[in-house]
Amino acid sequence: MSTMTLSPNHTTTRTLPVYIYAVVFASFCITVGLIWDISWHTSIGRDGLFSPPHLATYIGAITSGLFSGYYVLRLTFAGRTEEKQQSINFWKVFYGSLGALFCIWGAFAMITSAPFDDWWHNTFGLDVQILSPPHTVLLLGMITIQFGAMVSVIALQNRKSAVNTYSANAISWCFILSSGFLLVMLFTIASEYLGRYAMHKTLFYQVASGLFPLFLVAISRASTSKWGATRMAAIYTIVMAAMVWILPIFHAEPKLGPVFNHITHYQAFHFPLLLIFPAIAIDWLNQRLQNKIFFIKALALGVAFTLILFVVQWPFGDFLTTEYARNWFFGTTSWYFGSDPAFQYRYAFAPYNVEGGTVLITGLTIAVVLSILSSWLGLTWGRWMKSVKR
Repeated sequence: MSTMTLSPNHTTTRTLPVYIYAVVFASFCITVGLIWDISWHTSIGRDGLFSPPHLATYIGAITSGLFSGYYVLRLTFAGRTEEKQQSINFWKVFYGSLGALFCIWGAFAMITSAPFDDWWHNTFGLDVQILSPPHTVLLLGMITIQFGAMVSVIALQNRKSAVNTYSANAISWCFILSSGFLLVMLFTIASEYLGRYAMHKTLFYQVASGLFPLFLVAISRASTSKWGATRMAAIYTIVMAAMVWILPIFHAEPKLGPVFNHITHYQAFHFPLLLIFPAIAIDWLNQRLQNKIFFIKALALGVAFTLILFVVQWPFGDFLTTEYARNWFFGTTSWYFGSDPAFQYRYAFAPYNVEGGTVLITGLTIAVVLSILSSWLGLTWGRWMKSVKR
């Protein structure tokens, strides 16, 4: 319900446009569907074109495409001149926001990839890679929609007229939710290198340092909240943990052989990384280094991210191998049905997954360099996001 707020400017606070809520909801559906799909493959095996996890992602694509498409058509053919001036014109015909365009193209990519993926499986058989050709098209579409949702919200956040019209709190929450869902997606894509068995290898920290500071720093800089990166990491943590806790409640049995590990319920995905700790440091440093040059900021942010992640994640990896983590909360008892449940390194780090000495020092040095570069890009990207108004 719309409410009037008395002020010297007589501003009106209204609910956000429906398409904003729709694209954030679409981003959420995509996140849930993707993790559910991974759990399906590790618990049941082969899925069909219209399996429940796929339907969840399709709902996200369709919702994003329909609501964003309607927004563009309404603005093009029935929009006020003032609205069109605040939008971008493309193909010399249509008017819309940058975020809406991302969402529309992402929806097309996702819907196109669905029959392509089904044909791929029927032609070449099963694949066990996240980045097969149809999966790549699908993931690009998913990321495009989630990025579009985030840009749609931040365009409102950056326009004074929108801030005076809509609830600033609602805009802030939609931005943090959409950015948190995107962080879950990024982790999922790189999860092959970020599992608990890799936490004592420098490649784990190199991948994390090259990927996460870019987004955490950018959100910290672009958000109206002083703790934007922390809130983003909190959403990531909540969503990832909730999927670990919820999915194993439901029944699931393998339908593809060979079956070495007989299970009766869904196997959980990864417990979230402790990204919230370096995220807090990033927000804190951003507040105190506002007047410093980019290089000093990037240097401090990059070093802080890698060192803090290493300090908290390395011992946490040790903890996840202990009997104290073998419960529903951490989900470490989940095991692929095609793997031997008596595997000797199921609850331990294999020797080839542990690095130390000069190898560790050299690898972490590389991780710090990657983190500094990623932070530099994040600062640049965050500055761009603060300028987006259409």
